[in-house]
Amino acid sequence: MTTLNQNVSPWYRDRFHHAGSGLNGGANSHIHVLRRAALARFEELGFPTTTDEEWRFTNINPIARTNFIPAGAPEPGRVSMARIDPFLFHGHAGHRLVFVNGHYAPDLSDPGALPAGVIVDGLSRAIGLHPDLVTRHLSRHARVDENGFTALNAAFMQDGAFLCIPDNVELPEAVHLLFVALPGSEPMLSVPRNLFVVGRNSRVAIVESYVALESGAYLTNVVSELVVGENAIVEHDRLQLEDARAYHVGTINMYQLGNSTVTSNSISLGGSIVRNTVTALLDAPGSTCTLNGLSLATGSQIIDNHTTIDHAKPHCQSHELYKAILDGTSHGVFNGKIFVRKDAQKTDAKQTNQTLLLSDGAAIDTKPQLEIFADDVKCTHGATVGQLAGEQLFYLRARGIDEIAARDILTFAFAADVIDRVHVEPLREQLDSLLHTRLREGRIAG
Repeated sequence: MTTLNQNVSPWYRDRFHHAGSGLNGGANSHIHVLRRAALARFEELGFPTTTDEEWRFTNINPIARTNFIPAGAPEPGRVSMARIDPFLFHGHAGHRLVFVNGHYAPDLSDPGALPAGVIVDGLSRAIGLHPDLVTRHLSRHARVDENGFTALNAAFMQDGAFLCIPDNVELPEAVHLLFVALPGSEPMLSVPRNLFVVGRNSRVAIVESYVALESGAYLTNVVSELVVGENAIVEHDRLQLEDARAYHVGTINMYQLGNSTVTSNSISLGGSIVRNTVTALLDAPGSTCTLNGLSLATGSQIIDNHTTIDHAKPHCQSHELYKAILDGTSHGVFNGKIFVRKDAQKTDAKQTNQTLLLSDGAAIDTKPQLEIFADDVKCTHGATVGQLAGEQLFYLRARGIDEIAARDILTFAFAADVIDRVHVEPLREQLDSLLHTRLREGRIAG
């Protein structure tokens, strides 16, 4: 019998049963069985609290005490191309899927020309068209017992992005997944579920963008799973640009096989409370994983980045650089773990966390961690926290640059170290523009 956690009301169970008839798949389908198990697990786990070690620096009570209504598919035509145009990659000849409140919107999407065997579609459609392929991987890496948010996502998952690249295929242009929030008068829950499967010797760049068309209270609780085959190369970029009243909890689990290479770039600019969790399992020799992150927080924003790189096999490499720029009374969190298992000899791992505080009221909690159970490894980690260097400001001002411009130049240079690691050119150009805009808005707010 399921034990209801004390910080979870029957609200989500009632919403689950109320919406049950509208969920894709019959009552006995694999997907719906998984949903029911996830709901039971969510009721046991509840929402995490600050007594949980992994959440002790981030109080998500505003999320836990709000009764969010799971979003249904929006009415056709409610969102036009003109409204999403500012968030598109202009001049980008790639592949675009658009989701409104977590549901695939084919009228706004353009998958483009695809090589034979490549699938770029909504998850709901893929469940019907490719059930064996989906169920082979879905929820195998992001398990429902990880935390309450992962379980809640699985309980209400309906749609999201499904990408399958067969062996020996290279997509020269990126796949852009645009997730648009359109909140209503009541607090809304959006639960995109993404599954990416990349075959041997293949190559692809995937961009997830999370934006809002209107202001409102809502929670985006997204889970992505990335399975990377032998010798495959993947860049996964994630831009979070949601409304100031929004909550965002994003989870991605990456599973890498031999000699694969994955680069993950996570950029967080919006939201009231934001939690990003990135987990990479290097499960075969020769794998390389690179995690980069940039957070820019102003006002009273909270942006929490948790990363885990699990070196399970020998001769693997990982590189990690996470930076944060904090202004106002914002709060940043970084917790980066590197595990090196007993048999993972010849591991080479490096982790760096750097934070720039632009105000006296901003704060950061940083906790880099190494757990090493092998003896022939090369692992380093470090964290720095500081303000803009006075001598650098003096140098610029001595050359006729006013103080505001000098501060912006130094702040942008600090962030550019991460932005320049994004290889998808349209996204990198968008990030340059967004950063300049956010720095200007931060000055005005200050």
